[in-house]
Amino acid sequence: MERVVIIGGGQASAWAAYTLREEGFEGEIAVISDESQLFYERPPLSKQVLLGEMDHQNLHFFPPEKIAALNLILYAPLSATKIDRDKQVVTLSDGSSLLYDKLLIATGSQARVPVDAWRSLPNLFTLRTVEDSLALQRALPSIKSLAIIGGGWIGLEIASSLRKQGCAVTLLELGERLCARSVSVEVSDFIESIHHEEGVELCFECGLLDIVAEDGKLTLLRDGKKWRSFDAIVVGAGAHINKELAVEAGLETRDGIVVDHYCQTSDPHIYAAGDVAIHPDLGFSIQSWANAQHQGVIAAKAMLGEERATPYRETPWLWSDQYDCNIQILGTPVGLDVTEVVVRDSGPRQKSFFYLTPEGRLQYLVSINDARVVQIAKRWIKADRVLKAIEIGDPAFNVMTLR
Repeated sequence: MERVVIIGGGQASAWAAYTLREEGFEGEIAVISDESQLFYERPPLSKQVLLGEMDHQNLHFFPPEKIAALNLILYAPLSATKIDRDKQVVTLSDGSSLLYDKLLIATGSQARVPVDAWRSLPNLFTLRTVEDSLALQRALPSIKSLAIIGGGWIGLEIASSLRKQGCAVTLLELGERLCARSVSVEVSDFIESIHHEEGVELCFECGLLDIVAEDGKLTLLRDGKKWRSFDAIVVGAGAHINKELAVEAGLETRDGIVVDHYCQTSDPHIYAAGDVAIHPDLGFSIQSWANAQHQGVIAAKAMLGEERATPYRETPWLWSDQYDCNIQILGTPVGLDVTEVVVRDSGPRQKSFFYLTPEGRLQYLVSINDARVVQIAKRWIKADRVLKAIEIGDPAFNVMTLR
């Protein structure tokens, strides 16, 4: 193998390139990215970067000297426009092309904007990239009232950050609860309660929305009727998976790119990792920092041959920081109707929600401000440990003794 081409410049891309070098690959690694800043952390964009507490230049996964040591050939800011699988060639937006022996698609996702016309409105923002975060940051001094469309993680983190700045925040959710696709009803209720306490106005089942610009403000319409005006609006209405290249290339896709446990696609020369890849066990994409990193590593090792390949078996893990709450999630809320929920209540903002199978095994966990519980829970899942509800639900019981 002489050349690996990686499409994308995010978490999965960075760890794939790093792993290839760590495993001794001496060939060419070409990275194509449509962003000028590569290999940077995205979680701080809605928090520290937005609030000016962290400079965007300090977001890199690796220090500059380590990136330089990877000896990458960077094509940025450029995008890949076509994959010719027969010739094993990627065409770039400047008309040039790259041959590949192995190809990694790590194109991630982008903010979904339900109405195309909204994109041209003044003071309407999304938050997915460094540029998005800096644009909103620059506008903050003139924003006294803000609406957020979408009750998912990104919208809630922005709400938290802007309440710290004293901004009046109204959050509108199409569904009947927050983060409905990723957390249980009990956790949704807890998250709702902390945002109420912090002064966020929450509107559920908000109906059909539209936005018009008038008198220097943005006016929200609900079901065709003018509702309220705001200085700015953030659209946090989910993500669009960037699978178009794979679709046009004829790879097997669904909501994302179908991969096996080695991140290999339906083409043996092409791999996919991160947001764009469907989790091989769950059947849907996992949009998380940890998933992107793990899949990038797995894909890189698989490219180097069977003797180095290791299957992807990681339990999904993600987190969100809102106000003084660090919310960590382990597993997915699938089939919770047959589980027993055990709540470990250690304080007003320190709780853990355990979901146990009828046999007593941990299927899903959400922990607020208790990182130690998450650490030991990862071991329980790997060991297939049987747990007792009366023990783990008692805040006086030391769960760390359950190795």
